Amino acid sequence: MAGNISTTAAPITSSLSKLQSLNGLFAIYKKQGPTSADVLNTLKEALLKEAGVQNPNPRKRKKQSLKMGHGGTLDSAASGVLVVGVGNGTKMLSTLLAGSKKYVAVGELGKATDTLDATGSVILEKDFEHITRLDFEEKLNTFTGEIMQVPPLYSALKKDGQRLSVLLKKGHQVEAKPARPVMVYNLSLQEFKPPLFTLDIECGGGFYVRSLVDDLGKALSSCAHVKELTRTKQGQFTLEEHALHEEQWTLEHILRSLQPCSQSQQEQAEHCTKPAEADT
Repeated sequence: MAGNISTTAAPITSSLSKLQSLNGLFAIYKKQGPTSADVLNTLKEALLKEAGVQNPNPRKRKKQSLKMGHGGTLDSAASGVLVVGVGNGTKMLSTLLAGSKKYVAVGELGKATDTLDATGSVILEKDFEHITRLDFEEKLNTFTGEIMQVPPLYSALKKDGQRLSVLLKKGHQVEAKPARPVMVYNLSLQEFKPPLFTLDIECGGGFYVRSLVDDLGKALSSCAHVKELTRTKQGQFTLEEHALHEEQWTLEHILRSLQPCSQSQQEQAEHCTKPAEADT
């Protein structure tokens, strides 16, 4: 009987040790609906269960059996690439994700919402029939390069340690954060079928697609909000080549796709351990 117990326990211990020894970055696909934190907890729970951990609690922060974090929060209504750091890779999230990000956004003209996306309540409706494709493309030029942008009230930015979105839902009064410089590398109109339009966006960190679409609507003497948002690239990770879907959230698939941290990268990251800021 003792022999049977030891033979079944050994692979479990081995799997958990292998999981805990991972250091690096990989990308997963986040679907619409859950928050980025919820998705990360689901991933951790799946991996710990695979390693034989009974009743894993991925939300327990103290004495974690698996160190894991994500960089660049995606809104719950958004989908696409979410980069995950494991082990010492968590220290690399800010430094390695400071590069460009790419999005495909579907916007709707004529309606503005309090959240600037389809999850919110409509607070304004305006005509949009006067807007032509040429008008739209000309306005896009003014939103390219370094621009000043006011972050949305409903965001992951914090006041007194709490997210602005949480404070708003609790009924607190929240003031808009001041405008700040953000970088837009490329911005193009892929489809224009009013009231809907589709944008391809390449931007730097700290950029909010929802704010861009809201500002575009105003600049066109109308209003607009984001109907759908997909992140197609984050840092060096792309949706098509790197993002693991939920059925691939296994140790085997992560080992294949993991980009390990070099010693020099880890040393550099020691001076920059702040999590990457939300930017959708």
